[in-house]
Amino acid sequence: MSTPEDFPALKKDIKHRMDQAAEVLRKEFAGLRTGRAHASLLDPVTVEAYGQPMPLNQVATIGVPEPRMLTATVWDKGMVKAVEKAIRDSGLGLNPAVDGTTLRIPIPALNEERRQELTKVAGKYTEEARVAIRNVRRHGMDSLKKMEKDGHISEDEHHRHADEVQKLTDQSIKHLDEMLAHKEQEIMQV
Repeated sequence: MSTPEDFPALKKDIKHRMDQAAEVLRKEFAGLRTGRAHASLLDPVTVEAYGQPMPLNQVATIGVPEPRMLTATVWDKGMVKAVEKAIRDSGLGLNPAVDGTTLRIPIPALNEERRQELTKVAGKYTEEARVAIRNVRRHGMDSLKKMEKDGHISEDEHHRHADEVQKLTDQSIKHLDEMLAHKEQEIMQV
């Protein structure tokens, strides 16, 4: 009566979806400016190039020569002014200096108030990821109930599998908490 291949597929799907929630959080954390240079800091910048908006990384090479400096080497000399304007107008609080086809972009130090703000934002992102993981868990538990109701698994198997789903959930939440602790430490570092 029991079909052993049902739960491994469900478990794999649950793990995959929980890992995706952690990956989304990692990407959101990458966008939080910590006072240290990181090439992904310029990911949201779009440049008006050849009559259409383009991501900055499609018109220039982004480099990180120093911990508090980014460089953008523009491929087309005629695009330098547009790239400079796009970075200034991006809302990131960056002020590039033009040096030929290279823009030097110093990363200003964060003040204490801004650091506190960023830790709150990081906490909010983490809570959203936790909610996503709990939703995956709930979906998995509902699927197990349905499998038991339909007679595909016994009550004992249901409880055993539910424990495995809970273990996956706990591991994923712990991983998110570790990511948050690391990000908060990075933000508060002067």
